[in-house]
Amino acid sequence: MKAVHFGAGNIGRGFVGLLLRQGGYEVVFSDVADALVDAINAVDSYTVHEAGPGGTDHVVTGFRAVNSRTDPAVVAEEVASADIVTTAVGPTVLRFVAPSIVAGLALRSPAAGPLQVMACENAIGATDLLRREIAAAAGADADTLLARAVFANTAVDRIVPAQPEGAGVDVTVEPYFEWAIESGPFRGNLPHIPGAHFVDDLAPYIERKLFTVNTGHAATAYFGARAGIERISDALADPAIAASVSAALEETSAVLVAEHGLDPDDLAGYRATILDRFRNPALIDTVQRVGRQPLRKISRHERFVGPAAMAAERGLPTEALVAAVSAALEFDDPADEQSVELQQLLRTEDPDALTTRTTGLDPEHPLFRSVRDAVAARQHGLDIA
Repeated sequence: MKAVHFGAGNIGRGFVGLLLRQGGYEVVFSDVADALVDAINAVDSYTVHEAGPGGTDHVVTGFRAVNSRTDPAVVAEEVASADIVTTAVGPTVLRFVAPSIVAGLALRSPAAGPLQVMACENAIGATDLLRREIAAAAGADADTLLARAVFANTAVDRIVPAQPEGAGVDVTVEPYFEWAIESGPFRGNLPHIPGAHFVDDLAPYIERKLFTVNTGHAATAYFGARAGIERISDALADPAIAASVSAALEETSAVLVAEHGLDPDDLAGYRATILDRFRNPALIDTVQRVGRQPLRKISRHERFVGPAAMAAERGLPTEALVAAVSAALEFDDPADEQSVELQQLLRTEDPDALTTRTTGLDPEHPLFRSVRDAVAARQHGLDIA
């Protein structure tokens, strides 16, 4: 059995690739970074270190890497003969992955079993997005090629911080992970991935993860950055920040109860588990890493505005989530492109236009005014308004 995984970075090696190898798949990593591809091919094994209570080391073998930038034909051949294709590249990069999958499907024998495709991204419906990109890249051949694959959405969760200097291709991760996969598309022929669980309805898992893990992680980063704290674990050691993050997650849990009927007590336990993970002192993670790309993180269907909009539409509280948005607006990191762009927009656009542009909220939406006021307050702090 063989799996092709697009994105040979830390998530690819330390999470998705690890579980695929544990399932017995030969793993072919595909990436565009020359040095990373060469480094992977220079070793026979690498180690995934689980940092923190209950953690262990996993030695990974049975892998290789190909360069999709310099050797697209080789990547297509690998896809053509694979059982599984996965990605961990970021939602905006899926359109660049799609042509390689199209080329592989074109080479794939119609008699072969369907290629099982799963995009493992921090986004709702990422595999659906990848399927659309594949259809667009295939053009007139889309129906024929799509019939040679099945597409299943997933929800993935594992914290993988920036890696220590000199780690090579070894990866440090937290012990906890979750990989939920919708079962329906496989029609009973489920891939063998130890530790993954297959569910009939993925939506509650995706939104529970996005609105708890991602919301909490980013909120911790932005409140921590505002306080001048460097590490995520240290930020949550601050009682005021911990209270602010907890309040935001209580609001997202109320949305999850209203939307999916999830049990409030179960969600309270889940929140506590998540916050304990963030407090893991053995996991060296920074507010700068977690807070990067603030424009994406305050967009309409992301971790703050997404649940806050749902809450506002139901008459539920949103104050703590809007407070997290306020902290995100203050995230000023010259090394992060989106942070630089956001601070420039705050200095050049009026609050109404900027709110619509960055959050996608319509001025008539019940959340709009409070977010707009947060934008105006940030601009006032910059002596703009």
